[in-house]
Amino acid sequence: MNTTPKSLRLQIAIFGRTNVGKSSVLNMLAGQDVAITSPVPGTTTDVVEKSMELLPVGPVVFLDTAGLDDSSRLGALRTERARKVFDRADVALLVVEPSGWGACEDEIAAAALEKKIPLIVLVNKTDIAGPSPELAAVLAARGLEPILCSAVTAGLREAAVSAVKDRLLKLARPVGAPGAILGDLVAPGQTVVFIIPIDKEAPKGRIILPQVQAMRDLLDHGVFFLTCREHEYPAALAALKAPPALVVCDSQVVDFMVRHTPEGVPCTTFSILFARLKGDLPAYAAGAAAIRALRPGDKLAVLEACSHHAIEDDIGRVKLPRWLRETAGGELRIDTFAGHDLPADLGGYKLAVQCGGCMLGRAEILNRMGKAAAAGIPITNYGTAISECKGVLERVLSPFPEALTAYRAAKAAAGPAKDSGPV
Repeated sequence: MNTTPKSLRLQIAIFGRTNVGKSSVLNMLAGQDVAITSPVPGTTTDVVEKSMELLPVGPVVFLDTAGLDDSSRLGALRTERARKVFDRADVALLVVEPSGWGACEDEIAAAALEKKIPLIVLVNKTDIAGPSPELAAVLAARGLEPILCSAVTAGLREAAVSAVKDRLLKLARPVGAPGAILGDLVAPGQTVVFIIPIDKEAPKGRIILPQVQAMRDLLDHGVFFLTCREHEYPAALAALKAPPALVVCDSQVVDFMVRHTPEGVPCTTFSILFARLKGDLPAYAAGAAAIRALRPGDKLAVLEACSHHAIEDDIGRVKLPRWLRETAGGELRIDTFAGHDLPADLGGYKLAVQCGGCMLGRAEILNRMGKAAAAGIPITNYGTAISECKGVLERVLSPFPEALTAYRAAKAAAGPAKDSGPV
C-alpha cells in the first residue's frame, strides 16, 4: 500500500463566507493550486478534496467548501453540501475576514461545538488590515485564539501554515480510537490466521482494502500472519506448530470459521475489527441484539459508504438482506443508502445497518451512529449483523469483553426472542 487511504487521514474542513479566501487558504496549505480562486463570489461550487502529507501532522484530507452565505441561484444546494461536511470533519478551519463576525460565523462555530469538532479560526487578508476590535472581542469571548494570515503574502503565508500545523498537532489527535486495527490484540512473534474467500467481490489480482490494512498493521507490530481461503483453513491450522493467537475471517464465512476453530482460540471478523477502529463496537454489538426481534414487514436502513454496481452476490444488497429475512422469518422492507448522504429522518426504521466503513473516517461513522441514537434506532454493522444472523456473535466478540457485555445486556433487556436458531 503506497499511500494512506483517505478514510484513515485526518479530515480538515475549511468553512467560511463566500469570497473570504477559503480556496486561497487551501492552496496555501497544500503548497499548490488545488482549487480555483477568483474575486467572484461563489467560485467554489462543490466540496474540493485534497489528500496530502502535511508534515509533521501526517496524512490529511482538506475539504474546501462553498460559502455558507451563498445567495446565488444554486446557493441553497451548495450550502447544503457544505453543511454535510460537518459530518465528515475531524477539525473545522474557519476562515474569516478582519472586518468582523456575523451570523454565518455563528452558525459554523455552533455546528463545530455541537459536533464536538475542534475549531481553528484563521483571519485572512491581514495584509490589508488587522482584526477589528469587534472580531477580537467575539473571539476572546469564545476562548478562540485566531491565526493571522495573508494567503497572498509570502511571509504571513509561511507563518500561518506553521501555526496551523502546530494547532493541528495539539487539537486533532483522535479520542477513543484504538491505536491499531488488530496489532494490539496479539504479541510480537505470535501468529494470526486470515481466512479470505476469493469470490466475485474480490478485485481481480488483488484483495480488498481492509484486509491489506490488517496485514500492514501486523507487519508494523511484528506479528506473523498466515493467509488462506476457507477450504484451506483446516490444513492451515494443521501446519502450525502451536495454535494461532487470533483467527480473522471475512464475515460471509464466519460460521465456517467458528465451526473449525478450536475452543480457546480467539476469532473475529475483519468487519468487526473495523467497527472497533472506526466506530463504537459496544454500541454496534448492542444494536445487533435487535435483529432477533425483527418481524416480517419491519423497515431497515442499510448504510453503505461507497456507491457501486451491485453484483449477483453483493454482500450488502443480496446476501445480508437474505440472511436478515431468514432470521426475521419473512420479507423485510430494506432501504439502501450509498455514499456520504443519510436519510433526513431515520424514524420509522427498526434497525440501521452500517457497512464496514472502509471508505469513511471515524468522525463520519460516529456521526452516523449519533444520528441513529438520537432517533432511538438501534444501529449495528455488517460484521456484527451477519454474525448474529448466523448465531455466532458471542464467539466472535470474545476478543472484545466490553462489546460482549453490551451485547449480552441488550439481549437480556430485549427479553426472549422467537426461536429461529442460527441460519
